Amino acid sequence: MKSIATLILNRNLPKVTDKLYMSIKKNEGYLTDIFVIEAGSSKNNLSKYTTWYANSKSVKKNGLRFPRGMNYGLYNLWKENLFHKYDAFFLITNDTVIKDKKTLLKLYRIIKNNEKIGILAPTSKNWGENRLIGRNSFKFSWYIHNHAYFLNKDFLIKIINTDGGYQNFLFDGSNFRGYGLESELIAKAYANNFAAAITNKVFVEENEDYLLKYDDLIKTDSYSKNLNLYYKEGLKWMKKKYGFNNKWLLQNYVKLFYDDFFVNFPKYKKYKI
Repeated sequence: MKSIATLILNRNLPKVTDKLYMSIKKNEGYLTDIFVIEAGSSKNNLSKYTTWYANSKSVKKNGLRFPRGMNYGLYNLWKENLFHKYDAFFLITNDTVIKDKKTLLKLYRIIKNNEKIGILAPTSKNWGENRLIGRNSFKFSWYIHNHAYFLNKDFLIKIINTDGGYQNFLFDGSNFRGYGLESELIAKAYANNFAAAITNKVFVEENEDYLLKYDDLIKTDSYSKNLNLYYKEGLKWMKKKYGFNNKWLLQNYVKLFYDDFFVNFPKYKKYKI
């Protein structure tokens, strides 16, 4: 039985998605099942490996974006009684670049050897945090930059919302573009006695060229417009939910949970940044 469920989010870029799917399957198909979530793609732009096709009128128009897209996939695993089969879940978009052929194995070993890690994120080669982590290592953090999350099932069971549909299964679906979603997830980890870790044992990159060059094909906003709405809508969500007027306040809120974790579990201080 495979230990990991890898979820790939696609919208109208089937060749890109299929290439990523086949790369993961070829290198680590023995370790992971792979599920492709179609976020309102046109029928002629579906991945060959589509697992679930979200095709309501609103999704076809606006897509799902990362929060709702991953909620959709995880919820379907739950609904189909597949969720409990796996020890961990790897959430990525189709513009993710994975070069190390043992990426999932290395991430899985970290979680299996460190039961308190609920969230694990590979760094990018250009992250300044690599200097804080040290060479080929990992540290517990209160902030993660990217949207490549390796999640421990034991942590997810503590926080998922199984009542109702997919909208808020893991992430807050009202935060459409996902500004601040990583901070909210990390706060939930530390509040439930799990940690969020970043590692440079493997690197994962994001190829932003797809959004820059193919926004019309993806049927999304231009890169600059999307970035502007990402901040504008995200700040509105943050103020409504938390009363915070900027992301720095949300990160400070998360850091309170982070610091408390090491008070409660002092043996993990060696992993503190």
